[in-house]
Amino acid sequence: MSNEQPESNPNGRPSATERGGLWGVFFSAAGLLLPPFGIVLSLFGIFQGRRARRSGRERNVPAPGAVFSMVLGWIGVTFSAFAIAGWAVFYDEYTAYQACTQRAHTVSSQEQCDESFRQAVAERAGLPEEQVPALDGVV
Repeated sequence: MSNEQPESNPNGRPSATERGGLWGVFFSAAGLLLPPFGIVLSLFGIFQGRRARRSGRERNVPAPGAVFSMVLGWIGVTFSAFAIAGWAVFYDEYTAYQACTQRAHTVSSQEQCDESFRQAVAERAGLPEEQVPALDGVV
């Protein structure tokens, strides 16, 4: 830490806080809401939080949200990575489900698509079908 005075804002008064951490929280939270494409926003939230924390240390001012944005960003990166990995592993099953859903014009045919997807995922994962959660129109 340095003993220099913090930089002044245009009014001549020293800045009380470093606000970059709050922007980092915003980007990290947005990254959690948009997996798997939110990985970019989560990484930007990590970068912004790290930058805000460093700037706050250099200027001897608090940087609220800086650490939280980095933690939330890493959670978003992890979540997005698992989403991408799951999509890659079950790609064939998912594309077959999409094709079936496009052909389904009734509720009963959509339920058959859901059930066949569930069976295919259970077979690929090596799990009993009862352990694979039902779709219920989620996908």
